[in-house]
Amino acid sequence: MGDSPALEPQDWSAQCYAEHAAFVPDLGRDLLDWLQPQPGERILDLGCGDGLLTQCLQTLGCSVLGIDASPDMVTAAGRRGLQVQQMDGQALTFVGEFDAVFSNAALHWMTRPAAVVEGVWRALKPGGRFVGELGGAGNVAAIQTALHTVLGRWGIAAAGLNPWFFPNTETYRACLEAGGFRVDRMQLFERPTPLPTHIRGWLQTFAGAFLAAVPVEHTEVLLTEVITELEPHLRQPSGTWVVDYVRLRFTAIKPR
Repeated sequence: MGDSPALEPQDWSAQCYAEHAAFVPDLGRDLLDWLQPQPGERILDLGCGDGLLTQCLQTLGCSVLGIDASPDMVTAAGRRGLQVQQMDGQALTFVGEFDAVFSNAALHWMTRPAAVVEGVWRALKPGGRFVGELGGAGNVAAIQTALHTVLGRWGIAAAGLNPWFFPNTETYRACLEAGGFRVDRMQLFERPTPLPTHIRGWLQTFAGAFLAAVPVEHTEVLLTEVITELEPHLRQPSGTWVVDYVRLRFTAIKPR
């Protein structure tokens, strides 16, 4: 196999996400406390996924637009009766339209953070707020190590396949401030997360860029090797898999 495969885009399946990753929006619900949405506010949900939190905001009386780069996720969110649009979060086209931009578990998939911040800045009204949570430094470190180790044995350099941006607080604060924001609040914290299904489902849902480095007929063998590598680190005696999540949350304000 070649040692420098091209980076494949993440292929999102709303059905797979609902089965293996419903905990993601569930754990993001208390991020709404940071947002403090008010009835009548116009809010952009950046990377809305299947629209669960978008729907929560709408129920609270906000006028919400959800955007996502995945057509399957946009379709799933649309089935909830939400206003949704397919758009790359690194190429936002809005100008002065929103009171707030909200994002849960999506920003770490956008590897050009300066472009995201620039677009959010333009999209917000003066005084608007940008509230989000993303994977932070150290997020899924055991999984990354296992993927790199196993792919290395297959003669594949995994570093060039990594689709994730997991910043520390200093890096992300600097990015927001360079974009003109005032950072009001920021927190990096560990959140070990039990999975509702097997780690195989997590890998199939979130690690597609790594799995695509091998021909499809070898995917199951690769998955089995990665799971074997992870078992001593993430599988509990009860059989439950607990992923080593680290999250970064923030509130940033666009000055008036």
